[in-house]
Amino acid sequence: MAMGRRAFLGAAVGAAAGALAACSSEGAPSPAGTSTTSPVTPPAARAPEPIGDGSTRDSGPQPRQPVAQRLAPGEVPPQFVVLSWDGAGETAAKLFTRFRGVAQDVHGSMTFFLSGIYTLPESKRKLYAPPQHPVGSSAIGFLSDSSVHATIEQVGLAWTEGHEIGTHFNGHFCGPTGVQRWSPAEWNSEIDQAIGFVSNWRTNTGFTDLPPLPFDYRRELIGGRTPCLEGGANLRRAKRVQGWKYDSSGTGTQVWPSRFANGLWNLPMQQIPFPGHTFEVLSMDYNMMYNQSKTPNGDPGMRATWGSQAKESFLAGFRRAYGSNRAPLIIGNHFERWNGGIYMDAVAAAVTAMADHPDVRFVSFRQLVAWLEAQDPAVLRRLRSLPVGHQPKGGWAEYLGAA
Repeated sequence: MAMGRRAFLGAAVGAAAGALAACSSEGAPSPAGTSTTSPVTPPAARAPEPIGDGSTRDSGPQPRQPVAQRLAPGEVPPQFVVLSWDGAGETAAKLFTRFRGVAQDVHGSMTFFLSGIYTLPESKRKLYAPPQHPVGSSAIGFLSDSSVHATIEQVGLAWTEGHEIGTHFNGHFCGPTGVQRWSPAEWNSEIDQAIGFVSNWRTNTGFTDLPPLPFDYRRELIGGRTPCLEGGANLRRAKRVQGWKYDSSGTGTQVWPSRFANGLWNLPMQQIPFPGHTFEVLSMDYNMMYNQSKTPNGDPGMRATWGSQAKESFLAGFRRAYGSNRAPLIIGNHFERWNGGIYMDAVAAAVTAMADHPDVRFVSFRQLVAWLEAQDPAVLRRLRSLPVGHQPKGGWAEYLGAA
């Protein structure tokens, strides 16, 4: 019998102290087909160690992280949903704050792909030397000092709440003169600068009323997404990413993830159904907006229709996976009020509806990778063999029971 959202989330909260349990608990395997929760790994009991100029500190293991464990034989995989955000800057619209609240409502985690220059005041823009572009330039511009302050504050709160802080790099250069032309060495420079801006915000901003970010970003950073999903091939050849766990810079379909040749998990944006259209759309607000209005400020009279299409598109992708191969649903959005904010409302409403279903886990990329790496490789091979929208022949118990 399906449980409603209240009952399902209540069970997760009781077992995981407010963090969504993405994996099975430690100990004996659960019976096939059941949904289990896991304890939360507590932070280490030690004094935080300041790093560099005190902009960051080593606070030990991140709080609110579920413990990954293998599926029991024949057990139905959870339906993972990864909500990720490109740029992740906090402006007057307070969308970072809003979606931290959404995550709390569904007892889940998200991934925030921080643009490094969002921690750098515009007055210090000359500190940024983008590859193949003038010093101090950026295609996305710089935030106001007040927004830089708010972004740093939000990043610290998000990490403490269990969310992942990835990277969207810095200047967001797209197209023929953009990141697709960058060499691996130039990607190394871009990554080093992103880490440097996050790790030295105190010196660069002069802010004295914010606590240090509670993590060492050099070790925290295990994945990212390139601007416009371009330049991934050379990024993955860069020395700085060889210690990462994943890359989310490509496009794909709703199937279970595999690895690139260098060992990184390939966690791409996905093609999902697009109601009212004869084609599928990437699971990203920008792509929906572009296919609806071409511009961030389209016809106000169409916004209700477009917003409904966006919500139903996210839900169609969810339902297709949930009712078939259970491939993780990956959503990539932006903190933007395009077309009057309809895409923010759409994804918030869609997430609320998804949470009404049993066995749904809202996780970060970091948590998804931990779960994938805990599985029997034979089980993952079988999961990857399921095409988009296909259920396992004979049911899950038979399909995974003998793996």
